[in-house]
Amino acid sequence: PTPLHPSAAFLGVPGEGSPCTPGLGWAGEGPGAGGKNRHVCHAAARLEMGSLWEEFNRLGTEMIVTKAGRRMFPTFQVKLSGLDPLADYVLLMDFIPLDDKRYRYAFHSSSWLAAGRAEPAAPGRVHFHPDSPAKGAQWMRQIVSFDKLKLTNNLLDDNGHIILNSMHRYQPRFHVVFVDPRRDSERFAHQNFKSFSFPETQFMAVTAYQNHRITQLKIASNPFAKGFRDGDPEP
Repeated sequence: PTPLHPSAAFLGVPGEGSPCTPGLGWAGEGPGAGGKNRHVCHAAARLEMGSLWEEFNRLGTEMIVTKAGRRMFPTFQVKLSGLDPLADYVLLMDFIPLDDKRYRYAFHSSSWLAAGRAEPAAPGRVHFHPDSPAKGAQWMRQIVSFDKLKLTNNLLDDNGHIILNSMHRYQPRFHVVFVDPRRDSERFAHQNFKSFSFPETQFMAVTAYQNHRITQLKIASNPFAKGFRDGDPEP
């Protein structure tokens, strides 16, 4: 397969063709979803554990970042539909800042307050699902879980983890990329992917949980919260 260059592809250059509209109850790309290759045109992704994400979101989700890298909880999982069963796809994620601010937690009011301008953006990285590339049939057969993805605040990380700034807010994004067999596939990069964002998965990156209700909910809903994961004890 032709090497993929997602950073270039995700510039979202407008293409030509008829727009796609995902089915009800499934997240779509929003405005500008037109002009996509037929192999991704009807792709749809439904967030798994949506009610748990909503519960965290109501409290203000926090995700731990460590120097060694920490897995997300809830884990980002989606159920896919609308892919070409016989075509090859790469699935990946990236994380974009929600605003240009850094925050601090006010314990007396149990709320996050803006505390100045954001720090310079950490190196932009993408996390490829380790089963990529795979046929559309395989991706649609079961729930796709990004349980190997880790978040770090180490700017010099060489493990491929997603680098985030602590006390900054982020939106995870999920991308479905059609592996185009054409020799000149790079010309069509902007047509060969479709992106999905779920607002309920937004979070604050932290080095330690600030809101005690988040801590309680993590312990109550995460079977690993009281033990060790990858030799890395939970706080």
